[in-house]
Amino acid sequence: MLPRMTIPRSALALGIAGLIPFVWGAITVLAPDLGLWTAQTIGPRFAGPYVMLFYGAIILAFMSGVLWGFATRLDDTRAAMGYVLSVIPALWAFFMTGGGPTGSGISLIAGFAGILGLDWLFWHHGAAPGWWMQLRVPLTVVVLVCLAIGVFA
Repeated sequence: MLPRMTIPRSALALGIAGLIPFVWGAITVLAPDLGLWTAQTIGPRFAGPYVMLFYGAIILAFMSGVLWGFATRLDDTRAAMGYVLSVIPALWAFFMTGGGPTGSGISLIAGFAGILGLDWLFWHHGAAPGWWMQLRVPLTVVVLVCLAIGVFA
């Protein structure tokens, strides 16, 4: 077991802020009146599972870019595999969402669980910062819980 490292404050703050659309979506699923108010006031895309689905696809694509950056820190053979692996989350979001809220939500759950495995792989090979998994695991757990609320509540 590696020693715990301090997550940079900016990375932690931005990571937590990035949870807002997921948490808001889950809250508006659990509180239908708030979901209705949000849909009427801000727009339906910002309530219920829809905000989580739209934003989730964007974040999977963003995470592909993060992993691509990590791949640049690997040697030739591992870098090539890293580049290939890094595009999977974006392609997953593109091909696996859009089939309705339930199917898309389940696909995003699988995508975020899968990217956690890729995070670990890049971290394990020293391409990600030492603190990376300390940040990614709790963020991913929150995302998975919120998406599950959107799918199963």
